Amino acid sequence: MKNEGLYLSGFADEAADDPAGQIRALKALGWTHLEARSMDGVNIHDMDDRAFDQACAALEKAGIRINCFGSTIANWGVSVDCDFSGLMATARRALSRMKRLKAPLLRIMSFAVLCDEKKRPLPDQKEAERFERLRRICAPFLEAGITPVHENCFNYGGMSWEHTLKMLDAVPGLKLVYDTGNPGLTPDFRKPWPYPNQNSLEAWEHLKAHVVHIHIKDGRRDPQTGGESYFFPGEGDCELKKILADALASGYSGGFTIEPHMASVFHDPSIRSSPQQRFENFVEYGRRTEELFRSLGCTVRGGAVYPVPLSRHTGLP
Repeated sequence: MKNEGLYLSGFADEAADDPAGQIRALKALGWTHLEARSMDGVNIHDMDDRAFDQACAALEKAGIRINCFGSTIANWGVSVDCDFSGLMATARRALSRMKRLKAPLLRIMSFAVLCDEKKRPLPDQKEAERFERLRRICAPFLEAGITPVHENCFNYGGMSWEHTLKMLDAVPGLKLVYDTGNPGLTPDFRKPWPYPNQNSLEAWEHLKAHVVHIHIKDGRRDPQTGGESYFFPGEGDCELKKILADALASGYSGGFTIEPHMASVFHDPSIRSSPQQRFENFVEYGRRTEELFRSLGCTVRGGAVYPVPLSRHTGLP
C-alpha cells in the first residue's frame, strides 16, 4: 500500500487557549492542520455560536484546516450510565460544527472504566450497554460521511488491545486513533494486580490494521505508584520511533497529531505553565517530531511528511 497524504498536526490548545495563539503556534511550525479540541477553555461542541463563528473565521483566514475534532463524547469522565439524551445532544452539536469545519474525523471514547473503591476495574463493565450506546453515537456521523475514531485512552477500549478489538467487532464503522503514548502509560487490565504497563509494540501490532489517525505522545509510568511523566518524542518508554517506523513501512496514509502533555495536560488542570512556556514547548515538540521523521529517512516540508529522503524525491512541491 502506497503512503500518501502524510502530514503533521497538533493539539494546539496545549500551546495557547485562544484561537489566535493556537494559529500562531501552528504558523511558527509552518503547519496547516489543527486537531481541534478546546478554545478559550471550552470544547468546540460547547462553545456559544458567536465564539464558534469567530473561531471559524480566524481559522479560515489563516488557512488552517481541521483534520480531526477531539470531542469529549463518551470520554474517561463520562459514565456509561449517564443521561444518554444529553450525550446525543452534544453529539448533534458536534456533527453540525464538524460539517461547518469540514472535519473528516471525530475522536470519541468508550465511557469511563467501572471501578471499585480501590479503583480496580469491576468484572462487569456493562459491555452490551456500552456497545449499543457507541453504535447509536456513531450512526449519524457515519451517515454524514464522517469517520468516528476511538482513542486508546483510560476508558473501556483502552484497557487492553483485546478490549479494543472486542469493541470494534461490536461497533461497525468505528476506527482507531492510536495514541503512541497511551499504552505504555496505561495499566494492562488483563493481568493481575498490581497491573503492569501495557506493551506499546504489542498493542500497536494487534491494532494497526484499524488505525486511521495517530497521536504522537511519549512518556513513562511507574506501575507501583501510577505516577506519569511526559517527554519529548523518542525520549520516553513508549517505543515511539519503532511504532512510527513500522507505520511508515506498513503503508500508513493518515495524519500525525502531536500531544506533548509537557507544559499543559487537557485532563489535569494542575499541570500548567506560563503562556510563553506553553507556546515554546509546543513548537519545540513539533520541531523534534519533524527531526524524528527525518531520522527515519523521511522528508518533512510545510507539515507534509514524505516517506523518502529529499534527495530521492523528484515530485516535492
